[in-house]
Amino acid sequence: MTWWQAIILGLVQGITEFLPVSSSGHLVLAEKMMGIDETGIVSFFSMLHVGTLIAVFIVLRKDILAIFKNIFGKLTWNLLIATIPAILFTLLFHDFIEESFGGGTLGAEFLFTGVLLLAVMVFRDGKKRMEDMNWLDALFAGLGQAIAILPAVSRSGASMSALLFRNVKREDAIRFAFLMSIPAILGSFALDLLDIIKGDTLLTTGMIPSILIGVIAAGVSGYAVMRFMLKSLTKKGLAICGIYVSILGVLVFIDQHFSHLIF
Repeated sequence: MTWWQAIILGLVQGITEFLPVSSSGHLVLAEKMMGIDETGIVSFFSMLHVGTLIAVFIVLRKDILAIFKNIFGKLTWNLLIATIPAILFTLLFHDFIEESFGGGTLGAEFLFTGVLLLAVMVFRDGKKRMEDMNWLDALFAGLGQAIAILPAVSRSGASMSALLFRNVKREDAIRFAFLMSIPAILGSFALDLLDIIKGDTLLTTGMIPSILIGVIAAGVSGYAVMRFMLKSLTKKGLAICGIYVSILGVLVFIDQHFSHLIF
C-alpha cells in the first residue's frame, strides 16, 4: 500500500464514519477501486477507526467527562444496553461478518442504508432528550448498531434512525450514536489486536507508516465532519445522504451482478 492510498483510505474513513453513509462500506469500495489486495487490510481498516475514535474523544469530551463523573448513572447503563446487541451479533456471526467484507453483498447493504435514512423522513421531529432516554430506547439503538456491523450498513445511520423512531431529538440521537461508537470501536480494535497476537492476522512492519498516515488523515477529517454533523445536520441533510447511498447501492449492485467493472 502506498502513502497516497493510505491518505485516501484515511480520508474516506474520517468523512464517512460520522455521515450516515457507512464508512466500512466506502472503505471496501475504495479498496476495490484502487485495486488494493494486501494481507491485513481488514485490520488496517480497524486501525483507521482509532483515528476517528480520537476525534470522538475530542469533540465529545464534555459528555465523556460527565459519564466518568457519574459512572453508574443512567447514561452509562443506556450505553451498556446499547452495546450488548452488537457484541452478541459479533460472537454469533463472526465468520459471516468476516466474509461480508469481501464485498459480495455491498450493493444491497448500501441500498438498505439509503432506504432506512429515507424512511426517517416520515417521522416527526422528536422531543426526547438524551438524558430522558430509557432502556428500551437504548436497546433499539443497539439493535440498529448490531445490524450495522455489516460493512455497508451505516452504524451512525442505523442507530440514529432507531432513536428517531423512538422520538429522540435529532441532535441528541446524533450525540448518543457517536457515544455508542466508543465501545464498538474499542471492541473491534481489541478483537483485531488479539488476532494479530495469535498470528491469525498478519500486519507487516512495512504497513506501520501507512497505518500512521491513515490514522492521522482519519482523525483530522473525522473531527471536521463530526463538528459539522452536530451543528448542521438537518432532516434535509439526512434525506440527501439517503438518496446518495441509495443511488450508490444501485450502481454497486449493477456492477456486482452485471457490468463487473470493479467487482
